[in-house]
Amino acid sequence: MILDYIKEKAEFINQALAETMDQLEGVPPVLKESMKYSLLAGGKRIRPVLVLATVEALNGDEEKALPFACAIEMIHTYSLIHDDLPSMDNDDYRRGQLTNHKKFGESTAILAGDALLTEAFGLMAAGAKNAHLPLDVALTIIEEGARCAGSRGMIAGQIYDLQSENKKISLAQLEQIHRLKTGDLIAFSVRTGAHIAGASQRTLQALTEFAYGLGLAFQIQDDILDVIGDQEKLGKPVGSDQEKNKATYPALLGLDEAKRKLSVCIEEAKGKIREHDEIRPARLLEIADYLLSRDW
Repeated sequence: MILDYIKEKAEFINQALAETMDQLEGVPPVLKESMKYSLLAGGKRIRPVLVLATVEALNGDEEKALPFACAIEMIHTYSLIHDDLPSMDNDDYRRGQLTNHKKFGESTAILAGDALLTEAFGLMAAGAKNAHLPLDVALTIIEEGARCAGSRGMIAGQIYDLQSENKKISLAQLEQIHRLKTGDLIAFSVRTGAHIAGASQRTLQALTEFAYGLGLAFQIQDDILDVIGDQEKLGKPVGSDQEKNKATYPALLGLDEAKRKLSVCIEEAKGKIREHDEIRPARLLEIADYLLSRDW
């Protein structure tokens, strides 16, 4: 079952993340505690699981991919810490516990996010060196990580998201926000696994299209769950998008049409890899179906 697979891989990743944090030396105690507080708070670890599942789909080496999977989770966690800040989404809870700034104060939370982002790139460099990845592969992954997480990717999406509050925007503009804010890091996860496994350009393109479709579907489901989700399962309050007058799929299309769009996105994404002769797609397809029905 896919739930067992995700749980197994998440535990594998959690152990590696804990070991990575324990090995960091010279970090001020309160900063390290703040970093670990958010990084080890749980979650399904979908992004790093996608790294490992993509490697598996291409018969690659999971051990070589593990540091990169952990690095991507560190980047994701940094983004959550900063998203929750009073100057951004101003949230009090994340994954069922107080947000980082509520626990450690705003200044420490900002620095913890900064530290996780920076350490992530160091972890990728060390992982590439230890795995003896070809130089061009290692540099490509790091370069793509900077783009996807930076001012042309996730951060660009966050800026556009903030600018869209209390405004009417088009569906195309909303899709662009989601592609940048959520899709880029999910695509980076899949592409990283593909690079490590030595994917051909044709295979890389198919997996990229799959990943962006998955990323859009993931965000549409987030929008839907903010309307109808269970706060206890989500680990954060529901209704915050409407309260902040954010542009979302339910707000633009209505709840039923947003659900239909979600199903279409998942099916289109799956179609990009289902019949591909260089990919063993079963696990990735199962993850896609799981994300379609998630309630967290």
